Amino acid sequence: MKMFDFAQPATLDEAIGAWEPGAAWLGGGTNLVDLMKTGAVQPAKLIDISRLPGLAGIDELDDGATRIGALVRNADLAGDPAFAGRYPMVAEALLSGASGQLRNAATVAGNLMQYPRDAYFPGPEPDPMADASSLSVLGAGGEPVTVHPSDFCVPLVALDAVVEILGPDGPREIALADLYQPGEPRTTLIPGELVTALRLPAAAAEFRANCRYLKVRDRTSFAFAMASAAASLRMDGPHIAEARLSLGAVAPKPWRVAEAEALLKGQAPGADLFARAADAAMAGAQPVGGNGWKIELARRTAARALAMAAAGTPADMPALPASPFGNQTGDLAHV
Repeated sequence: MKMFDFAQPATLDEAIGAWEPGAAWLGGGTNLVDLMKTGAVQPAKLIDISRLPGLAGIDELDDGATRIGALVRNADLAGDPAFAGRYPMVAEALLSGASGQLRNAATVAGNLMQYPRDAYFPGPEPDPMADASSLSVLGAGGEPVTVHPSDFCVPLVALDAVVEILGPDGPREIALADLYQPGEPRTTLIPGELVTALRLPAAAAEFRANCRYLKVRDRTSFAFAMASAAASLRMDGPHIAEARLSLGAVAPKPWRVAEAEALLKGQAPGADLFARAADAAMAGAQPVGGNGWKIELARRTAARALAMAAAGTPADMPALPASPFGNQTGDLAHV
């Protein structure tokens, strides 16, 4: 591992002042330290923000929104009864990511900022075509671009999550959907900026009765998705009043599909409708390096997630969260 300087500021202002080119923020360290050990990332300076005050709370705001501090641990957020009750799809996505040990250490902001990688990522001269299962079929123009790896971010984008940021020029906020971009730099953050919180609008909780996250992977735990989908429906009697659909593991960022959402609105749920919405979601997909199978897998994952959402959100978290092998039935317990 390359030698580096280490800073441990006591306040947010000190943290922002400690940043310099080549520095990296250290929160839970589950992604950054791993990449440093392989030599894939070699910061000249680490700024430890793990003890900064005011960044580890889960708060309901006056307008009904929920604000989540950057240092909230993934396991703590998924296990918070009030949060899981309002946003069960987000909790399900969190519990499908990584392993229990990693979720106990990993932070909310770290999850948002995790580096995309594949099995060949640490190599000195990786072949981008060597592991086509991790390459994007949407949003990359047919170029070999690695998919965004987060499960957590897929339902967040569907629910219009907002990121709060602090930097040398002061605070600002942006939609999570606008945080990511293909290539380098991977995000729209300005050098020296730090994610301080994540916010879900009050309207996101209106989908809690009919929402599911579905993740397809090559083993049930500690594996990145090969395809995933976050599906939310707000029902008005027998019809869909509003729909949200985002896909994971298919693009350089969590991929929200407005065309599919528009197709679902005002319709009665059913297998044919969900198949057409899934087709719309994958329209324009381009295989790269022989991963055409990913297009069909994502299409089926989207249709199945919509069917699961229509069935209703389960009263209790499935024993295998987000798994195709878990509980597929619902009971509208979150109405």
